[in-house]
Amino acid sequence: MPSAGWISRPRPADAPARQCGHQRKRVLIEARFHPAIDQLPADAWDALRADPNPFVSHAFLAALEQSGCILPDWGWQAHHLGLYEDGRLLAAAPLYLKGNSHGEFVFDFSWASAWQRAGGEYYPKLLNAVPYSPVPGPRLLAGNGEETPKLQRALVEAMRRETERLGLSSVHANFLQEAELDAFGSGWLTRSDVQFHWHNHGYRHFPAFLATLNHKKRKNILRERSQVEASGAAIEWRSGDTLSHDEWRQVHALYEATFDAKGNHAALTAAFFQRLGGLGQTVQLALARHGESIVAMALFVQGGGVLYGRYWGASVDVPGLHFELCYYRGIEYAIAHQLTRFEPGAQGEHKLARGFLPVRTYSRHYLVNPDFRAAVAAALAHEAQAVDAYAIELQSHSPYADHSRADHSTAKR
Repeated sequence: MPSAGWISRPRPADAPARQCGHQRKRVLIEARFHPAIDQLPADAWDALRADPNPFVSHAFLAALEQSGCILPDWGWQAHHLGLYEDGRLLAAAPLYLKGNSHGEFVFDFSWASAWQRAGGEYYPKLLNAVPYSPVPGPRLLAGNGEETPKLQRALVEAMRRETERLGLSSVHANFLQEAELDAFGSGWLTRSDVQFHWHNHGYRHFPAFLATLNHKKRKNILRERSQVEASGAAIEWRSGDTLSHDEWRQVHALYEATFDAKGNHAALTAAFFQRLGGLGQTVQLALARHGESIVAMALFVQGGGVLYGRYWGASVDVPGLHFELCYYRGIEYAIAHQLTRFEPGAQGEHKLARGFLPVRTYSRHYLVNPDFRAAVAAALAHEAQAVDAYAIELQSHSPYADHSRADHSTAKR
């Protein structure tokens, strides 16, 4: 059964009076915590998204849970938050109890180590995020109306109270949208990092995009693409709903083998990849074949006019193939479909030379122990200075001939 707590707010002035006289009745909003996304109504959940970001869709989160990707043994236990009024879902947040810090991409391993050396238990903690997905997007789902800011603050407060009720060390909200940041109070610690995104300036085709780059960067991209062409690999772009069961099996095998070769844990199951095929055209793939065999793949998710690069795998070593599938084919697709942005994934300065510009990402963190919180706050102040300096330095290395195309959002923390 979901656990519950209670938050109160004034009833709107234009609501029907339930008491005599002029006294305003306070309406109770119930905070419930759910151990599975299926306990929340899909239509109501999706209606609360401020934009159609696919990673916080009910279907995507359900696919993760129902295909064996969200397991306590792997450090994930669903604990989704819903705010209800008279049984109606008003706001929600994807929430997880975490037994480790893997699959988050906002790294707090040093915090965990410090707290445990001091005799504390850092895990489990509470996490407001999308598993295995370093993708900025809505985390406080509260629609887009006049009540949205209040409901977002109520979600934040409910998460904080649940953290203290359960005796946890902390709660974290990762890859937040800028519009959500004001919902977090002064007790929450601020953290920022840098990703690299491509922005569509109305390009007619890929050569038009290339023409905006400086000569050195343009020449390098043309060389990399010619290497792939000379390799004889057949490249194709496919919508996920057109892949056969065997093709999805090959795609997952490439993902898994590539992760294993780098010593990383391939957390996404073959069943999850098969489920992606059922999400219609939300999932797109760039595939490289030798004969009938898929020898390399890049998997993308799209929604809200944005393309997101997610997973890569290959069984061959072809110069330039990674850049061709993961970046250049994605840019071509974004141009052809008039998408506004292409986010290829976390980290990677090499993206800068290929037309992806630095942008800021945001997270907020609440540590229950005040002394621990103060110590981490001091460390974050030093980290913020380093990130600010790094962001400014990146701006001076824009690949574009016209530096006015540079995204100055890196200046914001």
